[in-house]
Amino acid sequence: MDFSHFSLEEVNALNRNTLMESLGIECVELGNDYLKFSMPVDHRTHQPMGILHGGASAALIETVGSFGSFLMAQGTDERPVGLSVHAEHLKAVRNGYVVATGTLLHAGGSTHVWEVNIHETSTEQLVCTGRLTIMRIKKQV
Repeated sequence: MDFSHFSLEEVNALNRNTLMESLGIECVELGNDYLKFSMPVDHRTHQPMGILHGGASAALIETVGSFGSFLMAQGTDERPVGLSVHAEHLKAVRNGYVVATGTLLHAGGSTHVWEVNIHETSTEQLVCTGRLTIMRIKKQV
């Protein structure tokens, strides 16, 4: 799916008063078959040892895939909901920003499966890789 016809402003407006706003997560790029979101590595996303919290990375993975499925559901009677999230933490990050790129691996009749890779922006090194499974359900009237 080509996500580029959505504007960054309309996507980021959906973050207001959510976990994404609290963590500083923002959509930075919408393309053909991918989405990119950034997140700061600071006091909001640190764990006690001063490095990026694995739960913040998992929240970023869930955000990217959920937004992708949400945008795909626009104009339909579907509502995407997260079914499972899996994260492999590969590198510690102390500060700066990370960027997550999500690509749709599977668009089935009842599920979507997203692959999301998180890179440190300053080094472009892979920090975390994950998968998110989304269930597509009918909206309640």
